[in-house]
Parts: sequence; structure tokens; C-alpha cells
Amino acid sequence: MADTKIRLYVEQPLGEGQTIPLSRDQAHYLFGVMRRGVGDALAVFNGRDGEWRAVAREAGKRGGTLEVVEQTAPQRDPPDLWLLFAPIKKARTDFIVEKAAEMGAARIMPVQTEFTNSERIRQDRLQAHAVEAAEQCGGTFVPEVSDLQKLDRVLADWPEDRQLMFCDEGLAGGSSALTGFIAREEGRKARLSEPWAILIGPEGGFSEGERARLHALPFAHAVSLGPRILRADTAAVAALTVWQQALGDWA
Repeated sequence: MADTKIRLYVEQPLGEGQTIPLSRDQAHYLFGVMRRGVGDALAVFNGRDGEWRAVAREAGKRGGTLEVVEQTAPQRDPPDLWLLFAPIKKARTDFIVEKAAEMGAARIMPVQTEFTNSERIRQDRLQAHAVEAAEQCGGTFVPEVSDLQKLDRVLADWPEDRQLMFCDEGLAGGSSALTGFIAREEGRKARLSEPWAILIGPEGGFSEGERARLHALPFAHAVSLGPRILRADTAAVAALTVWQQALGDWA
């Protein structure tokens, strides 16, 4: 049996008998931090081929080799859900990415709004956080973390078939348009088959111009997240929970 506490994301194709060379960082984690050695088993996944049991065949400080033995779980892809959010402080942005990966977002998209404090992100570092979250939560899928894009440009290029759950702090304490959408026949049919996205605003909220534009978009559904205005990182978790419970793979 593989040690289910140790899960490693790899980029190579996975199949019985496949040999996986380890990078220096992977070897350090497995053999240095986790104190595993030749003959020890672990779980590996690549985001495409499910989870597999692998055994360490070579172990060193700067590298090593795994042999893939057998599949232990099928590929489990999340619903077609994007999370759009305005980056905030470093640790809290990391938190949003980690929780989005754990909670089943298929794509994570940092966006720059009029009141976004951060003008740049480290996309590679955030992608690494998404990988670590998938390793720890038992998932077999790693969401793509996009580079920072301007919100108005994202909306201008929006796919016609993708619905947008727009979390509007101006509606705090009010009703949710998502409830009405679900109640309609087309909402019930949507479920997992229809692409969706969630949009979380910055710490300063959306500008009046942004709110007006979002409310006017035919694919946008303004949503209240309860009677209180939530911090951006809390709002991301709350919104993902609401969507997953109503339309996602928690339902």
C-alpha cells in the first residue's frame, strides 16, 4: 500500500511500469524531509491519469527514481468552475489559491480591478501553492493559476456560454439572484454541465462603474453572501461553498 500521507504531483504520464525521475526539490522532500528511502511507497498523480502507487527505486540528495506500480484511484476532475479574485496581501492571496484548489475550482484567475492594491503577482509561486494544496487534499486535479489580468479585459473576452456568480458587497443582507436561477428549470438543468465562474472583489470593493457594468451583463448573477460584508479571502471560501452546494459536486 502507498503511504497515503505522502502524495506527490509529477508531470510525466502515469502507467504501470513507468519510471519517474525526481527533481532535486522532490527528492529533498521525499528522502530528506519525509525520511523515505528505497522500497518505500507513496501516491503520485499528474492531474490527468488519476492516482497511482509508486515505489522509490533510487534515492539521493539531488534526485531519485520512482517506479509506478498500480492505479489506486481514477481521475477526478472538478466542475468547470473558474474563480476570479482581486489579489490582496501575500499570505491572504496564498490562502485564496490554496482553498480554491481544495474546494474544486478548475481555474484560478487573479484580476486587477479599479481598487486592487496589488499590481503584480508571482504566478509561478501561486501555481506551486495550488499543486501543494492538491497534494494535501487528496485531489487528482491541479487547477491552472493564470497571470494577473485586468477585469475589464477579461469581461470583454468572456465566453458566451459561461455564467458568472458576481459576489456584490452592496447586496449584503439582501437576496441572492443565484437562488432564483436555480429555481428556474434552466437552472436545474445547468448543474455540472454548464460552465460557471465566481468573481470576488478587492478589499475596497468594486467601483460604482464596475458594479453597474456587472449588473448589466446578461451572464452575471449578483449574489449576497449573507448579512455581513466579508473579507476578500473569507468571501472566496464562502462563495465557493455556496456554489458547490447549490450547483457543484457537493450537491
